[in-house]
Amino acid sequence: MRTYLDCIPCFFKQALEAARIAEVEPEAQREILNALAQTLPDFPLEASPPEMGRIIHRIVKRITKVEDPYREIKDRSNCFALEYYDRLIDKVEQSGDRLLTAVELAIAGNIIDYGVKNILDVDAELRRILEHEHMSVKHKDGKTFQIEEFRITLDKAKTVVYLADNTGETVFDRVLIEEIKRKDPEKEIFYIVKDKPIINDALIKDAQDCGIDKVAVIMSSGSDAPGTILSFCSDEFLNRFRAADLVISKGQGNFEGLSGTPVDSLYYLLLAKCPVIANDIGCDVGDVILLKAKTH
Repeated sequence: MRTYLDCIPCFFKQALEAARIAEVEPEAQREILNALAQTLPDFPLEASPPEMGRIIHRIVKRITKVEDPYREIKDRSNCFALEYYDRLIDKVEQSGDRLLTAVELAIAGNIIDYGVKNILDVDAELRRILEHEHMSVKHKDGKTFQIEEFRITLDKAKTVVYLADNTGETVFDRVLIEEIKRKDPEKEIFYIVKDKPIINDALIKDAQDCGIDKVAVIMSSGSDAPGTILSFCSDEFLNRFRAADLVISKGQGNFEGLSGTPVDSLYYLLLAKCPVIANDIGCDVGDVILLKAKTH
């Protein structure tokens, strides 16, 4: 996906948030914003937002000298989400359509991308999802939620590559992966995380802490961009990616990085949290998306 002008204010917000999480003085925060401002004129709008995200967080790390400013937030997200694991499993087991419910929950977990949002807000939203207080999980069947096409592709697939997004959300991914393996234990599933710290995206340790290693092979993409940009990824990952019968791309960052890339049997799973993303997809903000990538 290309970068839109509406993305630019978000770049500055992201940089300032990261600087404050790193707990540096206002002078350093200003230095980060100035460095970003100097970079923007040379950043092509044809490039994807995660490419700028990669630049932003390299600037933050260079100036703050903090390699992983979101580490405490990530650990807290994992612990928080693990408290919900048993309830998520119960919800799938009590469902009349286990795969549909597991998919919806995996995407609903995308709300844990909260940055510095109060964790109680996330807790309340998850409670509403689990208790059906209202339709927190909403989608437009057929148009941008292609569950039947996904079922067919999944049934045929022998190898699955699952592109991870945020920490905490990884627990919700585990629920979907376990449901996939329950139906077909012979499926080979590779769970792909970022190579180095970037925002609150999951790393190998986060996936292990959330129990993904019990149900899938955990791999790094070789990239530190906050989304999957194939030109930044390792050959090992690219070989696995291209050989997969099904690629599950989780979250907005991966959508932004891969959208427009012609890949067979790739499905985007995300919560449309941003008006720019919603407009690009053709949905409403808040919609749950399960969409097959275009191949041309």
